[in-house]
Amino acid sequence: MPSVSLFNSFVLSLLLTANATLATHPHPSPSPHQHHPPAPAPSHPPVRKMVAIQGVVYCKSCKYRGVDTLTGATPLAGAVVKLQCNNSKTGMVETKTSDKNGYFFFMPQKLTTSGSHKCKVFLVSSPSAACNVPTNLHGGALGAILLRKPVDAPPKPLPFELFTVGPFAFEAAKKLPCHY
Repeated sequence: MPSVSLFNSFVLSLLLTANATLATHPHPSPSPHQHHPPAPAPSHPPVRKMVAIQGVVYCKSCKYRGVDTLTGATPLAGAVVKLQCNNSKTGMVETKTSDKNGYFFFMPQKLTTSGSHKCKVFLVSSPSAACNVPTNLHGGALGAILLRKPVDAPPKPLPFELFTVGPFAFEAAKKLPCHY
C-alpha cells in the first residue's frame, strides 16, 4: 500500500501549502482592472438669468368695496406700480404705469434671479379720483412677492425669467357714493 500512503502524503502536502498560503494572504489581491464608481459631477451654481415682472391693475366695482374679489372689476389704465428690491447696499426702486388693459411690465437692468427673492411690487397711485384707494388684494398695498409664472416652453428660450404679481386692485373710498 505504498501508493495510497504516497497519495495521502501528496494530498497532505497540498493542504498544508494551501493553508500556509491562505494564512499569509487571507484575501485575494485586487485585480489590476478593478472598477471604481465614477467621481461625482462637479457642482455648478445655478445659472443667473435676468428678471422680468408682469401684472395687471383693476378698478373694483364699488358694489364690492371692501371685499377681496375682482367681480365686476375693470382694467385700470394709468395706475402707477412700484418695484422695490432691498438686495444691495443702495437698493433699487422702479415705477411703471399700466397700459389701457391695466397691464404693466418691468425689466430691471440689474436684477437677476439670485436677488429676486428680495423684491416686492406695490400699488402707488391711481389716475381715477373715483377709484383711488389701494387694496391689499394679492399684496398690492403691502407689497407682493415675485412668483415664477409657469409658461409653456417658448420656441426660443427667453433671455429672462418671468415673474408675475397680482392682479392688483384699487377701489372707491367709502365716503364716495356708489354710482357704478
